[in-house]
Amino acid sequence: MGELVNLRRVRKSVARREAEAAAAENRVKFGRTKAERAAADAERDAQTRKLDGHALTQREPT
Repeated sequence: MGELVNLRRVRKSVARREAEAAAAENRVKFGRTKAERAAADAERDAQTRKLDGHALTQREPT
């Protein structure tokens, strides 16, 4: 006779493993540290200021 298996527990454990795999994939795909986000924001702001400084006419601030 085979081993008894609680299907509800098996389904839940499979779902947990899949969720963890998806979370790990998203951490790699979207995860950035706070310092990286701040550096990217500062770089974008500097580029915007430089571009606005070279404009022939000033834009209305948004």
